[in-house]
Amino acid sequence: MEHRLRALIRPASIAVYGASTRPASVGNEVLRNLRRGQYPGRIHAVNPRYDRVLDVPCHATLDELPARAELVIFAVADTRIEAALEEAIRHGARAAMIYSTLLLEDDTTPVLSERIRARALEAGLLLAGGNGMGFYNFSDGVWACGFDTRDHHRDGNVVLLSQSGSGMSAILDCEERIAFSFAASTGQELVVSIEDYLDYVLDQPATRVVGLFLETTRKPAQFIACLEKANARGIPLVILKVGRTEFSARMALSHSGALTGADAAYQAVFDRYGVQRVNDMDELATALIMFAQPHTPGEGGIVTLHDSGGERQLLIDLAHGAGVALTELGATATRDLEEVLDPGLPPVNPLDAWSTGGADFNIRMQRCFATLLADPGAALGAVVHARGPLSRIYPAYADYLRAGHAASGKPAFLVAARQGSGSDPLALQLTREGFPVLDGVAGFLAGARCMLGHRDHRKRQRSAIPPLDAASLQRWRQRLDDPTPVTEAQACVLLAAIGIPMPEVCAVDSEASLLACAAEMDFPLVLKTAAPGIHHKSDVGGVVLGIRDRAALRAAYARISERLGPRVLLVQMIEDEGVEMILGITRDAQFGPLVVLGFGGVHAELLEDVTVLLPPFDEADALRALGRLRMRALLDGLRGAPAVDVAAFCRVASRLSVLADACREHIGEVDINPLLVLPSGCIGLDALIVPALESMRDATRSQQHG
Repeated sequence: MEHRLRALIRPASIAVYGASTRPASVGNEVLRNLRRGQYPGRIHAVNPRYDRVLDVPCHATLDELPARAELVIFAVADTRIEAALEEAIRHGARAAMIYSTLLLEDDTTPVLSERIRARALEAGLLLAGGNGMGFYNFSDGVWACGFDTRDHHRDGNVVLLSQSGSGMSAILDCEERIAFSFAASTGQELVVSIEDYLDYVLDQPATRVVGLFLETTRKPAQFIACLEKANARGIPLVILKVGRTEFSARMALSHSGALTGADAAYQAVFDRYGVQRVNDMDELATALIMFAQPHTPGEGGIVTLHDSGGERQLLIDLAHGAGVALTELGATATRDLEEVLDPGLPPVNPLDAWSTGGADFNIRMQRCFATLLADPGAALGAVVHARGPLSRIYPAYADYLRAGHAASGKPAFLVAARQGSGSDPLALQLTREGFPVLDGVAGFLAGARCMLGHRDHRKRQRSAIPPLDAASLQRWRQRLDDPTPVTEAQACVLLAAIGIPMPEVCAVDSEASLLACAAEMDFPLVLKTAAPGIHHKSDVGGVVLGIRDRAALRAAYARISERLGPRVLLVQMIEDEGVEMILGITRDAQFGPLVVLGFGGVHAELLEDVTVLLPPFDEADALRALGRLRMRALLDGLRGAPAVDVAAFCRVASRLSVLADACREHIGEVDINPLLVLPSGCIGLDALIVPALESMRDATRSQQHG
């Protein structure tokens, strides 16, 4: 079935509206690029000032064309764009491209970009841009870009989609080691979005890897669908996501909401779908180079060969910081290396094989690299070198790479200790041969992390997640649709109903009823205010712990009721040792409910040791998420403290994630803090539930008074 973007990306004919003979003008560069790309369809030029432009017949209007143009590329000023768009719509064009910013002095409301978008949508026109650089469909020879570029081949396998024009050109125009099949600068995305392009390229047989320079997603549901498609096809996605700022934390009612931000939501989505995230343009380019080579990583970590002990130590340090595992060599590899290495050189990975050099040094280096990569625990390998004079690559390095790959079939890379070797002609030759030459150890490690992360995500098996029983789910939805606030006592009952252990809570509003409740409990007890509107009781002195007799209970009640009113909660105190965690639900404006988990208690905001997951998720996902926490070791017991029941916490987290997904339209926030994880089991000690309607009302008030 034809893709909906076909008329834009593979048009049968193209008209350049505003074609020009002026060198370096957009109207000139577009025609040049279409010729350079060997566009197979018919090209029309439109400009009443010329008869021909670059040997293309030029017509005064679209109506004078000998045949309908399927795609119209506009190269005119913003003051003329509305009239030109109307002409294209009357002409019957199916797609259009705008490069300009669509900004006018003294514009009216709605502004030009909004008027253009509305008219294109009304006409059913596939409009790309504005304020973008266009696209290159290298596979089909459609270079629909109005800016100069380098020469490109048609047989590439890398896709680059960028919401920044320079984010595309900085890699596309400058990195000869990457052979692209498609690239696009999406601009303002008035109609055609980065999600639309992504959906298209994931259907193309040439696509081996997709890189994205992402500022935001305007179509979250379609973005998720694209990630699912990429997973189904086994295509790695490498994303440079910019704009890492927290969102509206002051509006959140719960600790959980205050700890999450827009970037945390994106990271949760990336974690769920195995998106490999990079930090800068260099890492993005390097990861694309590494994924483009044809060889599949094995199991385990990385192996590296060096001719310097100092460089080896540097790589060890950088690998630790990057979270890249180094292979611990097996007995066979260790024995084989001992036979090759000079005395005194340890047969370990990373391997420094330089000692005295010698005439047979290159042969020994080949054998060493082959031995390293052949180890069953090696996924991929690199020869790390200091380069020759003027950043040249010694030809012998190519033999090391070929020997390593021949012995294992695994990916092999040549990595310069510093930038520079990528400019050597041999670098391009080796990269196209399947042995990429990379600049800098840090970039290589970032790419290796991406490759191994994609491998591990592909192997991951998610277990079936049991649904909530229908009766409990119905009770939740009914209560959340009730406009009155959910009390803590009600929250405890609701959470317990879905399998989250919570204490029995006695809600009272007088000393007499308080003492009656206490008679049914064992001391010590906890007394908490239940005054409406107080969500964090400890912040206002509304919690008294360790009440051990009736006299202390009366005194505590007197203090709380005098300041905060007569409504209180009485709870059995848990004296067992454990670790205080936080577990909650917050909402993201784009992706909906998210589950927050991490280390909690009264210092949750100070610790800021939490992670965010996209619901629903299984217990294994929760366990992996715990591994991202800085204080994860606390759960295993430190300084004589017992290890706590991590499995119980993961079960509870998974259950809450099922609730978050099942009630995504009803829940605003849920906060269980602290959730005490014990040596056996866990229990929530405080709970807050905010329905979606209440959460939105409070956010609106915060904006009005902010």
